Amino acid sequence: MEMEKEIARVLAELIAQQDAKLRGCAARINPRLTGDDLLQPHDFPELARDPEFNYEDGVLAGLRSAEVALRAARRRG
Repeated sequence: MEMEKEIARVLAELIAQQDAKLRGCAARINPRLTGDDLLQPHDFPELARDPEFNYEDGVLAGLRSAEVALRAARRRG
């Protein structure tokens, strides 16, 4: 159980770091974007066509998916 808590803590830390990295990337592209804007990045063509932003967004999505999978596994077991 302690190992699961440590994994969840590390994953949450990775997600927070990646979220900050993504926000920084978005701010370099368009400083007026808000956190809410990043929830629908394809509404902003400058984000949608930027390969670095899309890569960082994909990394964040993968980390969030891992977090959800970990929670689901803890509920099952």
